[in-house]
Amino acid sequence: MYVRKTLLIAASLLLSATAFSQPTSAPVLATSQPPADYESWPTTEGTTILSNFHFGSGETLPQLKLHYLTLGTKRYDKAGRVSNAVLLLHGTGGNAHSLLVPAFSNVLFAGTSPLDISKYYLILPDDIGHGDSSKPSDGLHAHFPAYDYDDMVRSQKMMLDDMKVDHLRLILGTSMGCMESFVWGETYPGFSDALASLACLPVPIAGRNRMMRHMAIQAIKADPAWMDGEYKSQPAQGLRTALEMILIMGSSPLQMQKLAPTREEAEQYVDKYLKQRAPVTDANDLISALNASRNYDPGQHLDKITTPMLWINSADDYINPPELGIAEKMVKKMPNAHFILLPISDDTRGHGTHTVATVWLDFLANWMRDTEPKL
Repeated sequence: MYVRKTLLIAASLLLSATAFSQPTSAPVLATSQPPADYESWPTTEGTTILSNFHFGSGETLPQLKLHYLTLGTKRYDKAGRVSNAVLLLHGTGGNAHSLLVPAFSNVLFAGTSPLDISKYYLILPDDIGHGDSSKPSDGLHAHFPAYDYDDMVRSQKMMLDDMKVDHLRLILGTSMGCMESFVWGETYPGFSDALASLACLPVPIAGRNRMMRHMAIQAIKADPAWMDGEYKSQPAQGLRTALEMILIMGSSPLQMQKLAPTREEAEQYVDKYLKQRAPVTDANDLISALNASRNYDPGQHLDKITTPMLWINSADDYINPPELGIAEKMVKKMPNAHFILLPISDDTRGHGTHTVATVWLDFLANWMRDTEPKL
């Protein structure tokens, strides 16, 4: 049994981590292009087409395209079942390339690392509405089906079926992907040997979290240039306000103060962020992505998550603040869950700590060993 709850409150329990000159605290925003600093891994691209995909909203797409990247090679156990597949799930507005940034991939994918690609078959999908998968900006704009996390997880399972992946060694999700890992655990118990959930809570998106999402969405819709989603050019003012809101959501006060200790540097930081993000963010895509969490609520059925789960949050996460005490309550409902609260340090990056793998590397390595299937 893995019934453990750990609240780490001493900095000495943190792992040594590399100091990064740029923050990873703000959520990556939608673009099909890889981040400028991503590591060149030998990825293989793939696409699954799901015909007549039915969304939970009652809407249907004749064809739902799901794009994904893979690393490594599939292996099989004696029964012919895939034994080494790992599903890696990105956050809101991100894509498969979001998890190829060096702070994540260089730490986890190299030889002897927990997700060594010579040992594991890594699958990195672009979720519905993200990256090169079907999304509003493809042409349907605001008429694109109102997808949610249940749709995302169900489509991921169908994608895996199409890929002939009948079992997973691990599902690791960050932010939105973290929430999806809870949905996976409830919907498909036993499909994965283990879960690793980074930076989320298994409760409805409400309180300040939903307020911020609602303000970002309404800022775009209130811009006259939005034109009910049929804009000819991006609604610049509304999009700017939404992006500013997202910057604050994902930020870490300690890191922001270190990066911008003067008024001039603080203002330059915001201006640079907007200059980089605005050109690669589509307003309809962003609205849909932010609103996909509207009916997320795994809290009523957490007892169904019997798969061993490693759940890690950071104490400086503005989106999932620890003072709410939600994680400590909810982890007790899962029979095989292990919750870790990382204390604030020079190495944490607020919500973005989910992608700074050095901070939680040893926890994941131990988890992979602890959950290794018995032969």
